[in-house]
Amino acid sequence: MTPEEFRAAAHELVDWVADYRLGVADRPVQSVLRPGQVRSRMPAHAPAEPQPLAELVTMLNEAVVPGITQTQSPGFYGWFPSNAALASVLGDHVSSGVAALGITWQSAPALTEVEQVVTEWLRELCGLSDAWRGAIQDTASTGTLVALLAARERASGMSIDGGGLQACPAPLVVYSSAHCHSSVEKAVLLAGFGRDNLRHVEVDPVTYALRPESLRAAMAADLAAGRVPAAVVAAIGTTGTTAMDPVREMCVVAAEFGAWVHVDAAMAGSAMLLPECRHLFDGVELADSLVWNPHKWMGTILDCSLLYVRDVDHLVACMSTTPPYLRSQADDDVVQFKDWGIPLGRRFRALKLWFHLHLDGVQAIRQRLRRDLAHAAWLAEAVAAEPGWRVLAPVQLQTVCLRHEPEGLTGAELDRHTLAWADAVNASGKAFVSPSVLDGRWMVRVSIGAEATERADVEALWALLRETALSP
Repeated sequence: MTPEEFRAAAHELVDWVADYRLGVADRPVQSVLRPGQVRSRMPAHAPAEPQPLAELVTMLNEAVVPGITQTQSPGFYGWFPSNAALASVLGDHVSSGVAALGITWQSAPALTEVEQVVTEWLRELCGLSDAWRGAIQDTASTGTLVALLAARERASGMSIDGGGLQACPAPLVVYSSAHCHSSVEKAVLLAGFGRDNLRHVEVDPVTYALRPESLRAAMAADLAAGRVPAAVVAAIGTTGTTAMDPVREMCVVAAEFGAWVHVDAAMAGSAMLLPECRHLFDGVELADSLVWNPHKWMGTILDCSLLYVRDVDHLVACMSTTPPYLRSQADDDVVQFKDWGIPLGRRFRALKLWFHLHLDGVQAIRQRLRRDLAHAAWLAEAVAAEPGWRVLAPVQLQTVCLRHEPEGLTGAELDRHTLAWADAVNASGKAFVSPSVLDGRWMVRVSIGAEATERADVEALWALLRETALSP
């Protein structure tokens, strides 16, 4: 494809994307396809000769789009907001077009330095001190893994320089709430700690936040048993209920045992953009690392996750490998982001943030976040006021955990009822919610935050929930 052919095709596809976004509210929110249906509509073999763009567009419309759960729909309330602001889509487009080779500063100086600029912008906008330095990772899962690798090396005295974990005289232990994201357990496993060395610490039965006194007891017990408390993961906005772990108290406890503190604020980190919400992050300045995802609630298109650390030198010591062919005379004067994470090569992800912030502006983003907080507060009040309905956890941000509890329905019968009406809501195509388990019983999470969701949409959802739950 020549640049001129690209120009013509790109114009057509930009129109397609714009039309797709304009019509997203009219599509079923949840994909209704069965396993294998998308694949069955694809050719069995790759085309030997160039095919017309029109055929691809037809396949997009007939095979691909029906196989997508519409996270950009105003009726999407599942999992977590997964916005893709069109301003950031333009940055992603340019990133692909310039095709920068992000392996060292020398390979693309602009890639490195724009990333430095936007991570500094976000640090300042979130109220973090200049003690923090940031880099863009693909997801919070990767950011948490990188943080736990750094924690592992601090606790083991840089075991990577010798025999690794196999040479450590005692097991290293990681602590978190049982309500933390599944990526924490995955990072513990991939970093070599082992499942036996992950402690799920008791939480408050009302707030679902980790209890610092229980953390201290667990760490003291491991130390007495000859194990090494290595890392604590504090969740700011747990996946199920957006519970807020007490970061300050957890940092104080961790300091008593010399443990690294990593803050997982993947979804909730966007709230740091709002000065009135920063009390929820009290104590974060005492932590060692922090990860949050602009590609969730804030709205920068996937994949764009920010990992901030306070000890960059330690992180680089853990991650740096520089073969001779990557050396240059500038090495001592520049940041090499290859040494701030796992991959060597990296895309020009900073352009997505740069375009998003530049074209939409911070105030518009903040206004939208405040809108979502107000919608969640309205829904929580409506649910609490309705007989037979219950809000199950404090509404800290934009997620409402609720359940319909008909009189006389308990235990497994109540679970079946909850799952049945949640599935019916999703099958309707009008909205998408995600069931989850809290205190051993099924409930429904309503995570408000799609860019297109307005009050009328939330009101329509509440009417749909009541109608569906009361249907026989």
